[in-house]
Amino acid sequence: MNILGSLFNSSIGKKILMALTGLVLVGFVTGHLLGNLQIFLPPQKINAYGHMLESLGIGLWLVRFFLLACVVVHVWVAIQLTRENSAARPMNYGVNHTNRASLASRVMARTGLVVLAFLIYHLLDFTFRVQHPEWSRHSFALADGTLVRDVHTMMVQGFSRPGVAFFYILAVGLLSYHLAHGVVSLVQTLGFKNERWTRGLECFARVYCWGYFLLNAAIPLAILGGWVKAHV
Repeated sequence: MNILGSLFNSSIGKKILMALTGLVLVGFVTGHLLGNLQIFLPPQKINAYGHMLESLGIGLWLVRFFLLACVVVHVWVAIQLTRENSAARPMNYGVNHTNRASLASRVMARTGLVVLAFLIYHLLDFTFRVQHPEWSRHSFALADGTLVRDVHTMMVQGFSRPGVAFFYILAVGLLSYHLAHGVVSLVQTLGFKNERWTRGLECFARVYCWGYFLLNAAIPLAILGGWVKAHV
C-alpha cells in the first residue's frame, strides 16, 4: 500500500492528515489575523497589504485552492474519525467516560461546522463581494499614486453591520475554542508532546487562543464603537 493510501485509509494516517492540515490552517488564521490588525493603522497600510496580496495573481489563487483543499481534507477526516469512534462504541456503557475528555474535544465537530459555515459566508461577503459588488469599485491612492482596492473602507462598512460583526465574533470565539484542543492535539499526533512540557504546551495553547479571540474581536468592536472609521 502506498503512503497516500495509508494516510487516507488507516486511522493513524487520518490523524496525521488531521494534524498536518490543522497545522497549515493554524498558520493561515494567525497570518490572516496579523494582516487584519493593520485596520488600526492608517488606511495606507492595509490597502498596500491588500494590493501586495492581489499582485500575486495566480499565485494567490493557488494558495487559496491549497487552503481550501486543507479545509476539505480536515473536515472529511474529522467526519471519518468521528464515525469510526462511534462505530467502535456501539453500546451505551454504565459509566460515562467522556467526562475524562475536555469539553473542547467533545464539541470539536460541532464548533468546526459553525466555523465552516461562517467561513463560507465570510468568503462570499468579503472575497467575492456577493452582497456588495460596489466594494470592488472602491479605490485608494497609495503614496506613489497607485490606485488599489480600498480594503480599509470595505472592512469598516462590512463590520458596521451589527449582525455581521457579532456573527464574526461568535465564529471567532468558536474557532478559538476549537483551537484550544486542536493545537495540543496536533502536537501530540505529530509526536512532539511529552510529559516534561505538556503543561507548558497547554498553557501556550490557552494564551494563544485567548489572544487570537480578543484581537480578532477587537476589530469589529472598534468599528462598531466608532474608534475605527472609514477615511472617506
